[in-house]
Amino acid sequence: MLLSRYFLPVLKENPAEAQIASHRLMLRAGMIKQSSAGIYSWLPLGFKILRKLENIVHEEQVRAGHIPMLMPTLQSADLWRESGRYEAYGQEMLRIKDRHERDMLYGPTNEELITDIFRTHVGSYKDLPMTLYHIQWKFRDEIRPRFGVMRGREFFMKDGYNFDVDHDSALHAYNRHLVSYLRTYERMGLQAIPMRADSGPIGGVDTHEFLVLADTGESEVFYDSAITDLKIGDRDVDYDSYEDCATVLKEWTTPYARTDETHDDALFDAIPQERQRKSRGIEVGQIFYFGTKYSEAMGATVVSESGERVPVHMGSHGIGVSRLIGAIIEASHDENGIIWPEGVTPFHCGIVNLKQGDSETNAACDALYNGLRALGLDPLYDDRKERAGGKFATMDLIGLPWRITVGPRGLNNGVVELTSRRTGHSQEMPVETALERVVAIYASH
Repeated sequence: MLLSRYFLPVLKENPAEAQIASHRLMLRAGMIKQSSAGIYSWLPLGFKILRKLENIVHEEQVRAGHIPMLMPTLQSADLWRESGRYEAYGQEMLRIKDRHERDMLYGPTNEELITDIFRTHVGSYKDLPMTLYHIQWKFRDEIRPRFGVMRGREFFMKDGYNFDVDHDSALHAYNRHLVSYLRTYERMGLQAIPMRADSGPIGGVDTHEFLVLADTGESEVFYDSAITDLKIGDRDVDYDSYEDCATVLKEWTTPYARTDETHDDALFDAIPQERQRKSRGIEVGQIFYFGTKYSEAMGATVVSESGERVPVHMGSHGIGVSRLIGAIIEASHDENGIIWPEGVTPFHCGIVNLKQGDSETNAACDALYNGLRALGLDPLYDDRKERAGGKFATMDLIGLPWRITVGPRGLNNGVVELTSRRTGHSQEMPVETALERVVAIYASH
């Protein structure tokens, strides 16, 4: 993309309403614009990153054997009355009447709707196990929306629902989701720690939240530092294997890690003192097993192998896709702007032309730009007639992991400059070498 043809309304000053780094930098980098309290328009740069995260989530869900679909944002209140949650959910639910005076709601979650779909179309144990998921906009009418996309009223979320014939297979679904979530977050450059949590209005017995450690997190967390050494990496996990998935869950849930709601002082004090940690965390996902809570209330049953009709065991599993952007920025920024991990960067590389209009620098930048695109990468070429300082500031603010700087002085020596946004380290090299280096970096991600 040529920056001269892109819509990137960056701000030089910090917005007064932004209290935390992610909100401030998303506004300054031209990623979002507030429409009303807790509701944002996603401008091109923000939308591009949102779609990248969505694609990663889709890829890892399909890899785990889960089936994508799409449910509407508006739901009938009758379904929620069946489950008993319509009145219990509270004022966070946006309740609506249509022109026929029918009670509707803007979905904060989809347990009732997916259960209705399931009971309509599935009737035998032979159709199980089954996990359906979608990525859709949700609405919760927060009393005090704040911190930008971290605590907005409208948000983009992946929510999935497993249906299983018995307790053991439902727990396997729970374990399978934990593995798939660990993979998802690591691909985004995040370390999200699964922590024993409270189920809240969703309900259920087993639940873990995934939290990214950050000073601005809303949750107080307590954990054994040994858990921060764990990585799922590229290990081969068979999602159909109960043993494989249970092994990963045990590995990640044996070290102590809990939110303040479930914290146990006695268990925490048993950890060696040098490994005891207390911090704050940003919730970016949660998995639930809630048994037959919804299936019994709403009549979602199947004929079992013995011929009996039994309620299915269920769980729900969510990832806050839009919230993840804020979490990544909170975990990866400096005083100059965002630092995107390679796995989620909106553009793979920035190209800065120090003397726009000079035939030699223009030709070198064009060669880099076209070469990277031909090799499947997506560069952002700052071809504007702006001062060099302003171009560097923009690149630092929007946080592209790598920048290639091209100027007459370097080209006279046959080199351009490749700079890492994360470390600030720069290295001079020929144009062809810079191109090869960037391609090699992304081939490993």
